[in-house]
Amino acid sequence: MSYGSPVPRTTPDPTAVPEPAEDDVVEVRRSTRRRRTVTAYREMGRTVVLIPAAFSPAEEQRWVAQMVAKLRTREERRKRSLGGDTELLARARALSSAHLDGLAEPASVRWVDNQHRRWGSCTPADRTIRLSSRLRSMPEYVVDYVLVHELVHLLEPGHDERFWALVAQYPRAERARGFLEGVELASTAGAAGEGADPDLVD
Repeated sequence: MSYGSPVPRTTPDPTAVPEPAEDDVVEVRRSTRRRRTVTAYREMGRTVVLIPAAFSPAEEQRWVAQMVAKLRTREERRKRSLGGDTELLARARALSSAHLDGLAEPASVRWVDNQHRRWGSCTPADRTIRLSSRLRSMPEYVVDYVLVHELVHLLEPGHDERFWALVAQYPRAERARGFLEGVELASTAGAAGEGADPDLVD
């Protein structure tokens, strides 16, 4: 996002619909299966908006602007809540203490922008954990689930029965896993208009 000269103060129009930011890459996908619902989610560095095929160009423009603005507002709110790498490390240690008896001790936990196909990754050798920045737009319990998943890898490198038993000690593991599966389904089926993103649906 670029910042220019200050804009003179004006009285806001309460009926105006905000335009997407200049750096937002928006892909609109129309579906004959949709009747009224409009969905928006992030996918591979862009915003995908799913709309009914019957929408007029004017309706498309209005809904896209509204959904992009809502998604951006929600992301900013969650970014403030989740914080940066320091807060993420503290969050991971608290989750380890609460659900893994403090046995998983990460050396570092940080957000990364280069993980587009994985939600998180762990290197047991140096006890480092990385979380995809895509998670910043998702509910906190989903972020916590991914953190617990990666923390367990510090104890169990593979995905055997003991691994999943440890992950299941996080009470909302099943719900979070279902949420992420829904996001992935919406991402792959969005072009056909199937499914719905569970994060932002109007």
